[in-house]
Amino acid sequence: MTCCSKHANWPQLSRRGVMGAIALGGGVLLNSSLRPGVSRASGHAEALLLTCMDYRLVNEVEAYMTKRGMRDKYDHMILAGASLGALNDKYAVWNEVFWTHMDLAVQLHEVHRLIVIDHRDCGAYKLVLGDAAVKDAETEFKSHVKQLYALRSQVTTKHPHMEVELGLMGLDGAVTQIV
Repeated sequence: MTCCSKHANWPQLSRRGVMGAIALGGGVLLNSSLRPGVSRASGHAEALLLTCMDYRLVNEVEAYMTKRGMRDKYDHMILAGASLGALNDKYAVWNEVFWTHMDLAVQLHEVHRLIVIDHRDCGAYKLVLGDAAVKDAETEFKSHVKQLYALRSQVTTKHPHMEVELGLMGLDGAVTQIV
């Protein structure tokens, strides 16, 4: 039996239809979890961590957070480009996803700190900003700093209580704090 014949009675949805169904399901979940009288998720997270989706650094990010004593104490959000994923005009829907997750982390887990870790040699920076933005190490660093500062500014405007930590991870897992 092939996949198509196995699921022949399932409704056929276009990509837009599938995305609409996912959005509807998320809206129902969001609506039910934030209504008065509906309890919050149990627990308290110390931070919301925003990182890039780059598979090369998954273990390094986990090791960094564990070394800081934060294992199992943070919510983790992943967007291509991390800070760039949260703020860019090319993929504006990513911005909406970031802000929705930020609001949920605050409401559900009383998050009061955002930790943003961008990384070197980020494909999203090349894709969204172009090769000129990452043409050499100094230019790449400045591009990340500019984007990280812009995100911190918007976060502290929308959530004045929020502490924001910024970092840039090398491919070796070392994190440079951006102040």
